[in-house]
Amino acid sequence: MDFTPPTADQVLAMKVCAGIEDLASHERYAAATPDVVEAIAEGIGAFAAGEWGPLNRAGDTVGAAWADGTVTLPEGYADAYRAFVEQGWNSIAGPEDFGGQGLPFTLATCVLETLGAANMGFTLLPVLTVGAIEALHHHGSEAQKALYLPKLVSGEWSGTMNLTEPQAGSDVGALRSTATPIAQGPHAGKYRIAGTKIFITFGEHDAAENIIHLVLARTPDAPAGTRGISLFIVPKFHVNADGSLGERNDVRCVSIEHKLGIHASPTCVMSYGDHGECIGEMVGRENAGLAAMFTMMNSARINVGSQGVQIAERALQQASRYARDRVQSARASSADKTPVAIIEHPDVRRMILRMRALTEGARALLYYTAGQVDRGAMGDEAAGKRAELLVPLLKAWGTDVGCEVASLGVQVHGGMGFIEETGAAQHYRDARIAPIYEGTNGIQAADLVTRKLGFENGGVLQALLGDISAEMEDVPEVAALAKDAAAIGQWMTTSASLDDKLSGSVPFLTMCAVAVAGWQLARQARASGDPAKTAVTKFFNRAIAPEARGLGAAAMAGEELLYELDSAALVG
Repeated sequence: MDFTPPTADQVLAMKVCAGIEDLASHERYAAATPDVVEAIAEGIGAFAAGEWGPLNRAGDTVGAAWADGTVTLPEGYADAYRAFVEQGWNSIAGPEDFGGQGLPFTLATCVLETLGAANMGFTLLPVLTVGAIEALHHHGSEAQKALYLPKLVSGEWSGTMNLTEPQAGSDVGALRSTATPIAQGPHAGKYRIAGTKIFITFGEHDAAENIIHLVLARTPDAPAGTRGISLFIVPKFHVNADGSLGERNDVRCVSIEHKLGIHASPTCVMSYGDHGECIGEMVGRENAGLAAMFTMMNSARINVGSQGVQIAERALQQASRYARDRVQSARASSADKTPVAIIEHPDVRRMILRMRALTEGARALLYYTAGQVDRGAMGDEAAGKRAELLVPLLKAWGTDVGCEVASLGVQVHGGMGFIEETGAAQHYRDARIAPIYEGTNGIQAADLVTRKLGFENGGVLQALLGDISAEMEDVPEVAALAKDAAAIGQWMTTSASLDDKLSGSVPFLTMCAVAVAGWQLARQARASGDPAKTAVTKFFNRAIAPEARGLGAAAMAGEELLYELDSAALVG
């Protein structure tokens, strides 16, 4: 199926939700003029539709292949990635000191959203590289930045994030990989890394000339748990002082996973130090690795939230075209019994409108978050805190939206949606990973109620919800939702036990996310005056916001009901 980039809605979201014209009024982002913004949005749209979109189907049906430690992407992928690098798309928001263009994160968000809508699995490659750039730029030494960042910023080298181990899962503190100091020889001052990591996205592939792994491991006598974790750079090929590539490091991909979806993205099992010669160098301070890795993970969580928007957009486009072209049955209320396109039937129209409202609402939340990130980078502390608060909302609700919209897309196709050849099922399968990786959505909700809710003793959340309810006086559904969420947030801050908060965290997160999305959609409708945007926003207000408001009882139900049955009675 052809892919049409959603350029107009992206530009509207960047202007209204991210406030990119305001960003460009500041010296740091002065280059982000309106013509540059539109040129980037249009340019990446053309590139994605022409280069990455046509590869999406082969990515699913052929997928990445492993043989003897080597991973090969489907035909055309390596060439498409080289074109991506040569045209400078990876460097949009990269630091200028290392070859980046220094443009707002908001514009980089547009680039990745467009690429991911064209080909979600493939876009995981630059997503992880962006995270590696963030981690090294914030925590690496000057020598490390000079050696690694130029090629990562350009995209010539790719990056990975290595946390998970077979016995640890989401419990990062249980990892066992080791890092032993090297006292003598050519690698003195570095470390020998040993261990196994699983679920490593693009841990091995044939598109980039080098892969820079960021690996969590323990030094000798490190404290137990998360307090004893350090972060290490482990390149696939050693990098010489002049930046040229040296010998292969002692790291290999021992297998790739057989997955439900995103088949174009190799999910690797990585083995470090099979021959005792895997060399890494520490990033930042010893035992401070988790904080450094969270810089990378925070970036990844925003971009995974974007994946929900990406797959929703692709599923929406396919379902809309099918609904327009598929002729079946007369409309029930019509005297004319001539069969019509199924888009004329009320329930199909309801599904398409819901898909569109959810997709555009999630996009509005995405760009509002990106704009707050940019303001935080300029030194606006309040915006920085608000951005941190928004990240779990975007990651969790955005990916939930991706799953729901992809599922509705299958439903619109009817029986044909369940047939692989139509392609609707691929979007559903691809979408399902996003609520799981980079911290499951349950972990995002826990982060919201245990950490982010505590910002200024609840003040950061209350200020956000207060802004919404004040501005949405003429949108009673969204204003009421924001007020309800504020009341629940106050209860969680002052009265609820930890278990009560955790028990209600997922519905509470959904309420907050929908309130922000409804707010930003309403702002778009006002600014654009577009009848289509107004109609979509009305549907969001009247159908989706009230559903979210109805979650209030679940958010405050407490933990007692969840533990009324003991574990044996619950699961047998």
